[in-house]
Amino acid sequence: MAKKDYSTYQQNVISRYYDNLDTIMLGKLQELVTDLYLADSKAKKDRLWDRAQKAMEKLKIRPAIIEHIMAKRDVTVLAKNIEGWLKTSKS
Repeated sequence: MAKKDYSTYQQNVISRYYDNLDTIMLGKLQELVTDLYLADSKAKKDRLWDRAQKAMEKLKIRPAIIEHIMAKRDVTVLAKNIEGWLKTSKS
């Protein structure tokens, strides 16, 4: 496959995206918490929990913590962990 040549501007945009990927993923997790609170069917909740797990894996959260959150499947547990992760990412 041919290597793509990106302009300097495009390279900077891509670089900034990856520099801020953890902040972006934390924001997506916060949105998922809201969606989980409002989910009305089991199937929808299952899909949202799968997305939450993938987001936590992208954030490189320790597997033991991910397993604990996924075993509980409690939105408040996820929300409290996100709150802690936000505090550590800002410092």
